[in-house]
Amino acid sequence: MEKITPTFDPVSYFNKNLCAAHKRFLALRSFFVDKKTAPIIAKEFDYAITTVYAMIRDFKKTSVEIDEDPFFKQVIVGRKKIDREGDVADIVVSLRKRNLSVPEIKAIIDSKGMNITERTITSILTDNGFSKLPRRDKAVRNEALSALEITPQIEADKSRKLKLENGKLSTQLAGLLLFLPLIKESGIDQAIKNSDYPQTRTVGRLSSILSFLALKLSSVERYSQDDVWCMDRGMGMFAGLNVLPKAAWFSSYSSSVTRDMNVKFLKSLTPIWSGYGLLSDSINLDFTAIPYWGDNDNLENNWSGKFQRSLASIQAVIAQDSESGILCYGDTTVKHKNQSEVVLEFLDFYHSDQEAERKLKYLVFDSKFTTYENLNRLNKNNVKFITIQRRSKNLEAKILSFPDECWKTTRIPKSNGKGRNLVYAEDTTALSDYEGLLRQIIIKGNGKNKPAIIITNEFDLQAKEIVRKYARRWLVEKEIAEQIHFFHLNRNSSGIVIKVDFDLTMTILAHNLYRVMAKQYEGYEHSDAITIFDKFINNAGEIKISDETVTIFLKRKRTLPLILEAMAKIGSHSYHWIGKRVFSFKAANFS
Repeated sequence: MEKITPTFDPVSYFNKNLCAAHKRFLALRSFFVDKKTAPIIAKEFDYAITTVYAMIRDFKKTSVEIDEDPFFKQVIVGRKKIDREGDVADIVVSLRKRNLSVPEIKAIIDSKGMNITERTITSILTDNGFSKLPRRDKAVRNEALSALEITPQIEADKSRKLKLENGKLSTQLAGLLLFLPLIKESGIDQAIKNSDYPQTRTVGRLSSILSFLALKLSSVERYSQDDVWCMDRGMGMFAGLNVLPKAAWFSSYSSSVTRDMNVKFLKSLTPIWSGYGLLSDSINLDFTAIPYWGDNDNLENNWSGKFQRSLASIQAVIAQDSESGILCYGDTTVKHKNQSEVVLEFLDFYHSDQEAERKLKYLVFDSKFTTYENLNRLNKNNVKFITIQRRSKNLEAKILSFPDECWKTTRIPKSNGKGRNLVYAEDTTALSDYEGLLRQIIIKGNGKNKPAIIITNEFDLQAKEIVRKYARRWLVEKEIAEQIHFFHLNRNSSGIVIKVDFDLTMTILAHNLYRVMAKQYEGYEHSDAITIFDKFINNAGEIKISDETVTIFLKRKRTLPLILEAMAKIGSHSYHWIGKRVFSFKAANFS
């Protein structure tokens, strides 16, 4: 006969020892299956009636968003994939021949769920005569990854919704997951879900946009080299997928995106930046040319500051907050015939948010940005502008006639505490197609051979304040250079064909996330995206998944204490597009 433990009472176990999850399961079953009312359930299970209503509401929402069972963990029978055919050793050797390190090899093999440790990989390499890989600088490492062609024995998995399973996995970009709290706290995930962006049966709207964002935030230099990033399960987890989609998917998805979708999404982000206090009273506007190196029959020639010549290109306009550096607007549909109207289109966009409209007082832009006739329209609509006056021989003669006592000195401070001394003088002037007088401020010492002449309809501010506001516009060129270099804005001829307007929208979102993240780290508040990426994001690690938690063990580096301190202030969160498990960040016991 089968032995029965005398101290164990099965009836007592099922009647009394209810854990919180089991109790909630029975209560919800009573409501949906047994059709009991909320007051009866509250009395039976000792809940407050408001708690019962909250459980019902949350369960309806959760059951749609998460594929896994919200109460009971599904046990997967069998062992994890392992080296059954003896192919792992060949894969490891093949990857080392491409100068990949042990952690990089581990991350690629993990994407296929193969159960192999770094120690085993090291053993295989030693047995096959490989010595320890010498220390590589960033350029050499990136070259090795960009030239990688995955061996035929191991291919990238097809993207699908992530189902968390207990265990460990390696990732070469664990720092990317540091953006998850920002995305949830700010409500960007909800803005994406409420957008009109397309989705597929296998990849939802939120996961689709986060997949694009993962590439932008991680500075993937050649989109066509999908063999590396679409094998990294950490990058896939960021988007709520097992792995990121392949290159063809990105091109296909982008073809379904329209300009209206991008505008609506940018509008939904404006209250978020405003809520962070990142939108001030001044907006800088500027054009940038995005070169195209293919068939240029349908493109106009635009001046490119990077190449110092006119190129067949797509002209884009970018709006930047002068104080925080946040980008709040972008448009790549600008043509020569309508470029002077862009400033009015931006105002229509900005007026969609009342809080932002209330704060906005000044528009700062280049002399060629719009016409004097449009300046008159802005003035009639009580919009203050600060711009540069176009030069003429009479204007240059007027500047030379200014007496020495008219010139004053002011200092333009920088975010790092340094600054530059500028010499200025002021007067009034009248322009054709503009009703009334404009204030005229002439600046010397701005690094140019000839003085800059500012014109504005703002007569109340001191001249040095106006000079400072316009001086900040010069920083827009730095932001544009950053987008071209780090966010790869002008690489629209790479292996993934992305609609440029959609690419610019994703660039704006990625840039702003870096600006918000920079404010978390003392001493790095004014650092650019490249610095934040190198110091904080570009860090490998190990992800440990248990029944209720996901722990990211970040490799040790100099800035790790700052990261852990910032994450401790934010606290632990779960992310509905990944699963109900709570995420936390810790230091790894390896470097």
